Amino acid sequence: MLGNFSYKNATKLYFGEDSLKYLNDELPKYGKNVVFIYGGGSIKKNGIYDEVKKILSENGKNVVEDTGVMPNPTSDKLREGVKIAREHKADLLLAVGGGSCCDYAKAVSVSVNCGEDPWEKYFVRFDEPTCEIVPVGCVLTMAGTGSEMNAGAVITDRETRQKTGHVFGDEVMPKFSILNPRFTMSLPKRQMVAGIYDIFNHICEQYFSGEDDNVSDRLAEALMKSVIRDSLVAVEDPYNYEARSNVMWAATWALNTLISCGKTTDWMVHMLGQAAGGFTDATHGMTLAAVSLPYYRYVMPYGLRKFRRFAVEVWGVEEKGKTDEQIASDGLDAMAEWMRTIGVTMSLSELGVTDDMIEGIADATFILDGGYKILTHDEVVAILRDSL
Repeated sequence: MLGNFSYKNATKLYFGEDSLKYLNDELPKYGKNVVFIYGGGSIKKNGIYDEVKKILSENGKNVVEDTGVMPNPTSDKLREGVKIAREHKADLLLAVGGGSCCDYAKAVSVSVNCGEDPWEKYFVRFDEPTCEIVPVGCVLTMAGTGSEMNAGAVITDRETRQKTGHVFGDEVMPKFSILNPRFTMSLPKRQMVAGIYDIFNHICEQYFSGEDDNVSDRLAEALMKSVIRDSLVAVEDPYNYEARSNVMWAATWALNTLISCGKTTDWMVHMLGQAAGGFTDATHGMTLAAVSLPYYRYVMPYGLRKFRRFAVEVWGVEEKGKTDEQIASDGLDAMAEWMRTIGVTMSLSELGVTDDMIEGIADATFILDGGYKILTHDEVVAILRDSL
């Protein structure tokens, strides 16, 4: 049965082709000083930059830009952003980009008024903020992380090669997020499919825990089937609005905490993938894809009932004449075939991981206890080697 829980999501969403106009409704709620956060030059090439700047100007905002947010935001970049926001006396942090920009903005938001080093406080000790938090708003240009409607932030420290996430409290969630599926259509295919796999694995991380039949898992199954269906359309036709809008909406619901209600959750694929990412700076969704199948095949015997259900309910695996183990294994085979079809990375070696890195990546992997098997260090090493 589902455990006891409370649920709240403080983020207001505006979704659709004309959703950016609602930035005009949100900006008057905040003070004059806005930090405009974005990554490289893509939003200038596709016109989103000019649209946002125009709206900021029309609302009389005093704007400073914090640019160059990388796909895996670093602790050094975080400190730089804190300095910019402090000097500007920021009233609002407006992140325009993908999940990394949103994550980065949230990390800055809890650090502007903090007297300690943000990396040490939030991503090493995992302390909670006790200072005033600067509000965050997001204009999303990539579907995948769900960062637009949760309180998580992932930061990488290049010196220690650690890539660490912190899920803060409700007060750190974006106050509003604007989701226009057309803003995602200028992404290169590799980034699109990396985001799609990130969505799918977010759902898996919450699904592969517990044994009972509950509403949270039924919702997860529906989301997985939707992602599978629409990903196949989007890969063939990246400008299919229906498919891209469904993917974008699924990404939000995959990680806004709804489908984890009343459940333990796993997150070991993320721990393995993030550790690998700390060594390679590889795209997040691709690191997850590289380690997923070796991990799931390893833990499958410990959660056989759920893996069997996954095979039947999500992938439509035929049950007749098969053992539970065969059915479950066929489900993972079907998942592997889908992954190859959409074009995600299937091994860590493709991302630059070499055998001599394995021990270091294993040492950097946080061991969690929410899934079907608490891994030992040696088991982590074995899974990483299988991922090569």
